[in-house]
Amino acid sequence: MCGIAGLLDPERRAGGDALEALARRMAAALRHRGPDGQGVWADPEAGIALGHARLSIIDLSPAGAQPMASASGRYVLSYNGEVYNAAELRAELERMGHRFRGHSDTEAIVEGFAAWGVADTVKRLIGMFAFAVFDRKERRLTLGRDRLGIKPLYWGRIGGRVAFASELKAFAALPGFPPEIDRDALAAYLCTGYVPAPGCIYRGIEKLEPGTMLAIRADGTVRADRYWSALDVALRGRAVPLEADASEVCASLEALLTDAVTRRMVADVPLGVFLSGGIDSSTVTAVMQANSATPVKSFSIGFHEQGYNEADAAKAVATHLGTDHTELYVTAAEAQSVVPRLPQIYDEPFGDVSQIPTLLVSEMTRKHVTVALSGDGGDELFAGYNRYVQGHRAARALWRLPVPLSGAASQAISLLSPRQWDSVLGVLPARARPRQAGDKLHKLAAVLGADASDYYRVLVSPWADAWRLVEGARRPEPAPFAADIRSRFRDGLAWMQYADTVTYLPDDILTKVDRASMAVSLEARVPLLDHRVVEFAWRLPDALKIRGGQGKWLLRRLLDKYVPKALVERPKMGFGVPIDAWLRGPLRDWADDLLDPAAMVQAGFLDPVPIQVKWDEHLSGRRNWQHFLWNVLMFEAWRREQTPRAQACA
Repeated sequence: MCGIAGLLDPERRAGGDALEALARRMAAALRHRGPDGQGVWADPEAGIALGHARLSIIDLSPAGAQPMASASGRYVLSYNGEVYNAAELRAELERMGHRFRGHSDTEAIVEGFAAWGVADTVKRLIGMFAFAVFDRKERRLTLGRDRLGIKPLYWGRIGGRVAFASELKAFAALPGFPPEIDRDALAAYLCTGYVPAPGCIYRGIEKLEPGTMLAIRADGTVRADRYWSALDVALRGRAVPLEADASEVCASLEALLTDAVTRRMVADVPLGVFLSGGIDSSTVTAVMQANSATPVKSFSIGFHEQGYNEADAAKAVATHLGTDHTELYVTAAEAQSVVPRLPQIYDEPFGDVSQIPTLLVSEMTRKHVTVALSGDGGDELFAGYNRYVQGHRAARALWRLPVPLSGAASQAISLLSPRQWDSVLGVLPARARPRQAGDKLHKLAAVLGADASDYYRVLVSPWADAWRLVEGARRPEPAPFAADIRSRFRDGLAWMQYADTVTYLPDDILTKVDRASMAVSLEARVPLLDHRVVEFAWRLPDALKIRGGQGKWLLRRLLDKYVPKALVERPKMGFGVPIDAWLRGPLRDWADDLLDPAAMVQAGFLDPVPIQVKWDEHLSGRRNWQHFLWNVLMFEAWRREQTPRAQACA
């Protein structure tokens, strides 16, 4: 795992030393991603410079250093990620007569480019990656990103140059970079808690979308090609579902997951696994331990607030599987202490509160290992989110009511505050009472009040109309929510899974894990997002995903082979912290300062009036606006840190 950065100057204005110095400064800004070495390659005649910050994982010797040239000298590569079928690629290339200097996956990739071309090689890769490769013969720079968006890559035109980097902070090293906040991107962020690709909080910079390659010629012209499409995979899978019985499908999934997991257990440095005790991480841990001759190192984080603590469940799974388990209990004060670091770590405003425990567990894990596997992706692939089951089913049933009745139902639910609903429902047994039931009922009320075609956008947003707070911004229209995309799916479940796979998964979940792990120089690997597993999952009939009102049915049956149901069958908790209570208590002064109406007016981005209404409602306990408020707070904290550089759009 590493950081990459560089630039292509079509006008070739800088000499060799100056061009190399720019790339070196960009790479230095990414040292946390790669503390083991810095490398730069430049060709002043072509106006190209590539930078690299190395975290040594495979082939720790100088033979694995980057940027790396092919043996022919034609291709020069700067690459971030891991390719897990590098051994097979290497063997095939050796049969073709190629000779290797080391055993890094980087060398297998760059020699693959030389043998098969860039596009054909990328289609062969199994793994996570973002890369920049320069073809010295064709004078062409190609940027590429893995199929699911596990690894980040930003690019844009700055001062006449085309620049790219793993993180936005690298662009600050370039002269002529005036970071202007994009109001449309800000509006989209407030609705979701992340800036959706290809957007970026800075105007003129974009995220390269997953499954895409960008070819940039010497004259600066750009061409984008999508080599893997999640939409095509989803539609093909739904058109040709698996027809074998459940036991055969489960066996096929086990074989595929075993291959995906064991490939990701190869490293020349210590390796472990994040274990929360949930279905996804427990499955990954179980498969790892079944294929390891020694106890796997597993890691979990605990909180003293029982409603947010998964450490007991993780420990029980670890004990059953026989892993070498490490857990760390964190106090509220310790968790809150990381909040000031978040804007700098995430570069863009980022509002997923689970960024806090993710950073904490990454810091703890890095003290013991350099690589950790995680269970991310299971919810999207195997229909694990509660909204796939209860939310959609309830909304679909209630929409059969005439519009006046559904509107009346929405108003009736809203008569009681979430806290009052929690009191009313407190008479129910704990297992029959949803966690944060009052908040979920108010979310249902919002869904009932929405247009049927817009319900999912409302369902997944803390406040779907938050975009109106940004003067001059347009309403966000994410591509998966467009009518022509929705109409291609015959059922709501498949469309919801697809929408999450191309938005929430790469732009929230994977961004969160990448930035938190890379902030402490830890490589996180995600075997459930092996593209072969993804393609397999899209062929599963709905009955193998949801059964008996419970998601992840097939994954649960696979886990049954390794772990007793009693250890993992519990209500879905999520990975969070009690931000709602913290904002009313120890974080209140911090929040009051950031939500100061006068400061917001002066900054000129957000309308403070509706924000203050929600802040007052939250403080009084009438409503729980934690997620929306956290989005605003993370933007304001980020904006203040960026103030010397960021300017409002005209």
